[in-house]
Amino acid sequence: MRLASTVVLFATLGTVACQQIYDIWQTTWDREKLFTYFQPTPDPINFVTPGTIGSADIVIDDSAVYQTIYGFGAALTDSSASLLNNLKSQNPTSYWKLLDYLFNVTDGSNSAGFSYIRVPLGATDFSATTYSYDDTSGDVNLNDFNIGAAPSYVFSTLKDILSINQWLRVHVVPWSPPGWMKSGTMDGGSLNTAYISIMANYLLKSLQGFSSEGIPIYAIAIQNEPENSNPTYPSCTMPVSVEAQIGIALRSLMNSNGFSSTKIIGYEHNWSDAANYPVQLMQQAGNAFDGVAFHCYGGTVSEQASFTSQYPSKEVFFTECSGTIGSDWWSDIKWYMDNLFIGSINYGSSTGLMWNLALDSTGSPELPGSNSCGGGCRGVVQINSDGTWSVNQEFYAMAQASKAILPRDHGGPWGQRIGVSVGGNLDWALVVGAYVTGRVSSTDWNRYSIVVLNWDDSSSTTWNPQPVTATIEFRGVQATYTFPVGVTTLWWYATP
Repeated sequence: MRLASTVVLFATLGTVACQQIYDIWQTTWDREKLFTYFQPTPDPINFVTPGTIGSADIVIDDSAVYQTIYGFGAALTDSSASLLNNLKSQNPTSYWKLLDYLFNVTDGSNSAGFSYIRVPLGATDFSATTYSYDDTSGDVNLNDFNIGAAPSYVFSTLKDILSINQWLRVHVVPWSPPGWMKSGTMDGGSLNTAYISIMANYLLKSLQGFSSEGIPIYAIAIQNEPENSNPTYPSCTMPVSVEAQIGIALRSLMNSNGFSSTKIIGYEHNWSDAANYPVQLMQQAGNAFDGVAFHCYGGTVSEQASFTSQYPSKEVFFTECSGTIGSDWWSDIKWYMDNLFIGSINYGSSTGLMWNLALDSTGSPELPGSNSCGGGCRGVVQINSDGTWSVNQEFYAMAQASKAILPRDHGGPWGQRIGVSVGGNLDWALVVGAYVTGRVSSTDWNRYSIVVLNWDDSSSTTWNPQPVTATIEFRGVQATYTFPVGVTTLWWYATP
C-alpha cells in the first residue's frame, strides 16, 4: 500500500496539478478484490477537457450540498459484546486487529472507519437474559436504578472501541421499558401511560449511567420499533402520543442535567410507515426531537421522502437492517448499496447501520425462546470459538461507503453528500453517491469522493457481468474510469 506516499504527493503537487484520481478502494462480485486499496497504473486518472461521454456519464454537482454523514456501523448488542469479550480473552492480538480494521478512522489506514454504533438500553433478543436497569416493581423513584445491570463487557468493549476511534458516535435506545411499567413483562405489550414521566426519568438516568462509565452519548431514542410487540423478546408498542410526551419530558430533563447537546431521535421503525408515525411525532413534539430513524424490514427506501419532504430540517438516520444466514453474498451487496449505503443516504440519511456487529456462524447467541430471526441473523463480523474471525458482506458494503466520508484531517469535518446524476446509455447500470470532505486548513483542497455500484451482471437472465466505462464530469472537466461489477470508491482533490 502506498497511502502515505499519496498524501505526500498531494502536498507537493496539490496546488499546481489538475484534479487527479490516485486512490481507489474496491470490492468486486467475484471477490478478487475485497475492500482492496490500489492506485491506477501506470498513471493517475486525470480530469481533462471533456470529450465523448462514456456508456454511463456521472455528473457531479458540488454546488448542491446536503446533509453531513455521521458514519456507518452496527449495534453492539449484549451478544456482540460477549463474543468480542471472549475473543479478547482468547486471542487479544486478533481482537485488537479486528477493532482496528472496523473502527480506525485515521486517513490512510487499512480499515473501514466505522464511526456510529447503536447500543441497546437493557435486554434485546440478543441478550443472555431479560433485564432492565431497574427491575424492582413499583420503584417509581428509580431508587434501585443500576446501569451495572448490563453485562460489564458491554462497557469494556465500548471503551476499547473508543480507544481506537475517539470520534465514535454512540446512539442508545431501549427495546422495552422495565416490565413493571407495562403488564409485568418486557416481552411485548405497551407502556402503562401512568409511567410516562417515570420512563422519561429512566432514560435520563440511562444517559447519566453511561456518562458515569466514561461513555459520551451522541443520541438517544425513546423506543425501538414502537409498532412491534412480540411476546418472545423485549419489545413494546408505543403510540405516537406516548412517544411524544416522553420526548418532551426527556428533552426538558436533558437540558436541565447537562445533556442539552445530546440528540433525541424518534420512531426507529420501518420505511413503510414513514408518512404517518414520524410525521405525526413531529407534529406533536417537533421541538423535542432532532430527527427520526428508519429500519429496512417493511416498505421501500423511497418512502423516506414521505418524511423528509414534510420536515426537511429534521435529521434522518438509518439504524437497522439484518443479514440472514445463507443468503447470496453478491445479491446482498447489491441490495445494501442500492437501498442502504447509497440509497438511504441519497434519500437524506446521515447514517447507515446494520443490526448485530458480531455473531457466531449460527447467528448466536440469541435470547432463549426468541423467534425474532427466522433463518438466523448474520452479524457484520463472524467470531468463531477457536479465536478467529471473518467479516461478512455487510462489512464490505459499509466499508466502501464509509471510506468516502471519513475526515481527511485529524479532527476535521466529516463528508457531506453533494449532487450527482447518471446519464448515458447505461445510466441504469450504476448507482452513485457523491460527497465532499472539507479541510481543517482553508488553503488545503477539499476531497471529492464517489461510491459507485456497478450491478450490470444480467443476473435476472443469463449471468454476464459487464464492466462499465464511465465518464465523470466535474466543474467542466472530465475523467474516465471503467467500473468492474462490484463497488468502487474513489476520490480526487479540488479547491473549495
